[in-house]
Amino acid sequence: MNAPGPAVGVVVATRDRAERLATALDHLTDLPERPPVVVVDNGSTDHTRAMVAERYPQVRVLTQGDDRGSLARNDGVRAIGTPYVAFSDDDSWWHPGALARATALLNGHPRLGALAGQLRVGPAERPDSLNATLAASPVGRAEDLPGPEVYDFHACAAVVRRGAFLEAGGFHPLVLSGGEETLLAYDLAAMGWGVSYCPEVVAHHEPAPSPSEERTAAMRRDELIGCWLRRPLPLAARRTAELLTEGGRDPVARAALRGLLARLPAALRLRRPLPPWIEEAARRVDEQRTDEGLRRDERQIVTYD
Repeated sequence: MNAPGPAVGVVVATRDRAERLATALDHLTDLPERPPVVVVDNGSTDHTRAMVAERYPQVRVLTQGDDRGSLARNDGVRAIGTPYVAFSDDDSWWHPGALARATALLNGHPRLGALAGQLRVGPAERPDSLNATLAASPVGRAEDLPGPEVYDFHACAAVVRRGAFLEAGGFHPLVLSGGEETLLAYDLAAMGWGVSYCPEVVAHHEPAPSPSEERTAAMRRDELIGCWLRRPLPLAARRTAELLTEGGRDPVARAALRGLLARLPAALRLRRPLPPWIEEAARRVDEQRTDEGLRRDERQIVTYD
């Protein structure tokens, strides 16, 4: 009989960051689980492809003609073929043993469509701020899932069940730069799959300096497009009005608004509101974020008073 293939593979999306990618691949190819790794190159113009071919011949490279954003991960999932797929960015990697733990959780919980791992940041491995938010998720915890249900996660700390991911359509074609994880979590939940926070599965992130204004505008645009795609229209309209008001004094907000208006007709055509029970849970998550924002503002007032 043929031996079974690997249970989990890793998909890495990248563009024009060859040296950062090399650091990530050093860690990924040294994992004890020895996962197959697929790098999806989003139209790099640097030496990314040559570097991978020379230094990591065991790594498969998919070459895109242009920057497909988060859709590159969809292409990688379709290509890799393992039952479970872990995502990494070109500045992140998995802790040794994390993928084996993720495999055990997915094997033991058949309704688990995706798990959000714990993310550690920088050389000091400080906990990412989202970890505590996910641990305190107001969605609750189902008996057949290994951790609290969540509607948000970092893609670079997520492991998905390949079949569930493809069944849900993967990352949405209109949401390429921000909020794509939340939209995927909504779509998985709407199909009956669970998404859980599992802090025993650990990923590391070595982020670049603060994102450019262009990147920030794209993230804000895409988060709002996700709202128009799935959330109630009055909520989407109110958040758009808030962005419009902010745009009067902020060029980043104006750029986000221009991008939103260009894609809004397509978003309305593809709109699919959440089932009521998921929308109700999503509202609780919104309230959690608002409360956390207020507490953060209060801490800043105390700090700088």
